[in-house]
Amino acid sequence: MCHQSDCLPRPDCFHLFPITLCIYFLRLPFSRAEVFKVSSFRSDLGILLIKVTNNLSTMWHSYFLLVVLTGCVDPITGYSNGKVSVACGDMIPQHGYDPSPDPPPYSITVNKSSFSPGNNITVSLQGAFSNHTFFKGFLIEARDAGKSNSPAVGFFILTDPHESQLLQCGHTQGSGVSHRRNSRKTQIQAVWQSPKNPPQRVQFLVTVVHEYKVYWVRIAGPVVSLEGATAVPTTAVPAETTSLAALSTPFNSEGCGHTKSCLRDPLGCDPQSDSCCFFLSFTTDEKERSVMFELSGPAEGYMSFALSLDKWMGNDDVYLCVKDGSRVTISAAYVSGRTHPELTTEEALRGKAWRLADGVIQCSFHRNILLPQLKNNFNLNQSYFLFLAHGRSHQGFIHRHDRQPLISTKQKVISGPGEDLGGSRSPLLIKIHGVLMLTAWMWTVNAAIFIARHYKHLWPEKTLLGHRLWFQLHQNMMVLAVVLTVVAFTLPFIYRSGWSKNSGSHSYTGCTVMALSVLQLIMAILRPAPESPWRFIFRWTHFGAGTVTQILAAVCVFLGAAQQALLLPSSWSPAVLTVWLLWIVLADLLLLIHSCTLRREGTSNSEDRENILFSQLERQQHEIFKVKKMMLVVFLIGHTGFLAAFINVIACV
Repeated sequence: MCHQSDCLPRPDCFHLFPITLCIYFLRLPFSRAEVFKVSSFRSDLGILLIKVTNNLSTMWHSYFLLVVLTGCVDPITGYSNGKVSVACGDMIPQHGYDPSPDPPPYSITVNKSSFSPGNNITVSLQGAFSNHTFFKGFLIEARDAGKSNSPAVGFFILTDPHESQLLQCGHTQGSGVSHRRNSRKTQIQAVWQSPKNPPQRVQFLVTVVHEYKVYWVRIAGPVVSLEGATAVPTTAVPAETTSLAALSTPFNSEGCGHTKSCLRDPLGCDPQSDSCCFFLSFTTDEKERSVMFELSGPAEGYMSFALSLDKWMGNDDVYLCVKDGSRVTISAAYVSGRTHPELTTEEALRGKAWRLADGVIQCSFHRNILLPQLKNNFNLNQSYFLFLAHGRSHQGFIHRHDRQPLISTKQKVISGPGEDLGGSRSPLLIKIHGVLMLTAWMWTVNAAIFIARHYKHLWPEKTLLGHRLWFQLHQNMMVLAVVLTVVAFTLPFIYRSGWSKNSGSHSYTGCTVMALSVLQLIMAILRPAPESPWRFIFRWTHFGAGTVTQILAAVCVFLGAAQQALLLPSSWSPAVLTVWLLWIVLADLLLLIHSCTLRREGTSNSEDRENILFSQLERQQHEIFKVKKMMLVVFLIGHTGFLAAFINVIACV
């Protein structure tokens, strides 16, 4: 019987199979069904044979749904049975989690320190501290001690076939031994037999899985020597992990620009006294030919920085300080494109230290200037742009950064002299996008509408290129606004190389504004003559579409100010934008009240109000022109002030 709880989403794709069965049972109105037969249920999910005897004509759609849902499940290989040959090379379990940074609570021992070709050596894996330290999975290999990345050598003989099994790692059958089931084990043994032509020194390596998310990779075991070669101790060699020290005091900005290079946000902040300071510093140690990095910032999950050859994310050398419970893991990684960082070997970093206090993550480490053996770690004697980012993490797994990374304004030689670097969280293309859109909709469009609405009769005799002055101003400013909008509209697509999935409703609102702007321009070009009967329809359509476009543009400006790629001050920008809207409404109301007052004074009993308004304007021409011209100047100065303020803020972001 299938329960509703089985239909809830599970963490892995493999559990979509119960969902398929539940949907089938809940949807099919059949009276009798035979038993499902599953012939194989492994990496390809098997073949599901369904036999239903009644209501075939009404159930075809359910068969289709079942096949589609089952076929959409990605193949998953379960490793609880120990068939982990796919991991023989790097010995890393395919669990999707990072290895534990803690010292492994396991040891691997041997019964002899030397061997001859064809000799047997008993290899034992057990908890290092007590018999209560269990493990569920393991993989043991023997490799050339001088070439730890070489293929496995020799082969194993099982002593407990109920708990262990042989694997073919490389070309030799039985060159690896792993678990047979995921039962709790405290000790395991296997016998290793030397090949006919063994290397002079052989080291045993083991990967141990305590739980699915907790495991240790390539724990270094003892080294045994070929008889006649130099012998080594038989005690277990510690795992190749770098110990993490605790920082006793927070970092500070002393020496920035002199003895060390610094990248900070806000500019000039000190992480010792400012808990909101995002801070990266690096100092060159000429004697050790290495660079010490210090990273600090308020973050819920992680702080990171990257070295990049350009200002685009992708193909970058990344370093992560990730909060995992009450500790911090420090690791190197590589990003190829807009993807999740791929962790690289920990051999690149040393002298790791960290600190957690008041929501601030701090970590430091040393890295050699040159790492010729590691292709994804950049040489530090070259110049790079620096990216500084932070975000959330869950159980050591990082999520996408919360804000746009802080990017240095210029490239910097990492091992070069100290320099105080400037940076920005907004890419140049996005800044230009914001400036052009604000110029179009905060200044140009509003000025054009204001002139068309209130200044048609201010210059009745003045013309420009054969048209009345107000019309030419309105038309040319609107065309300019559409051109600016089109250019600005393309810039985010160029920057993102496509559609942005993280911009929310701002993108959709912007696309609507873009479409309506082009539609308005087309309607204006195709407008009917003043005496045409269609003129009335055009006038109201033009007015309605323009009003909707103006409102949506204002909404888009508010949404754009909160975009991650152009994040304006949250406490400042909404308030200033609100004042800007009130300024427009107030100016419109003042001129509307002024016009209505003139009409009321001169149109008590006349039907031709427009002619009387003309005569009223002629009698009071000097006063009216003075008031309206002054209002236009004040209106344009106000809009220029708002636009200048936002452009200045965008330049500083």
